[in-house]
Amino acid sequence: MPVYEYRCVPCGTTYDIFHRGREVTADVVCPSCASTHYKKLMSAAAVASKQSSPSGPACDAGPCDDGGCCGGSCGMN
Repeated sequence: MPVYEYRCVPCGTTYDIFHRGREVTADVVCPSCASTHYKKLMSAAAVASKQSSPSGPACDAGPCDDGGCCGGSCGMN
């Protein structure tokens, strides 16, 4: 379900709208003043990443001689 962020032109409120499949402009109504005059904002994309455990990497291989990550010790593999 796409989420779009908008800013109301008359009152300046920023709000999110969850759309079912595609953006429907009739659904874009300011929750503060009920205006349908808005500006669509650019939102940052959410990225999920794999994180190592708090106690450290699962692999005890050290870094490579060139300073890179070998054997998965940096948690990025």
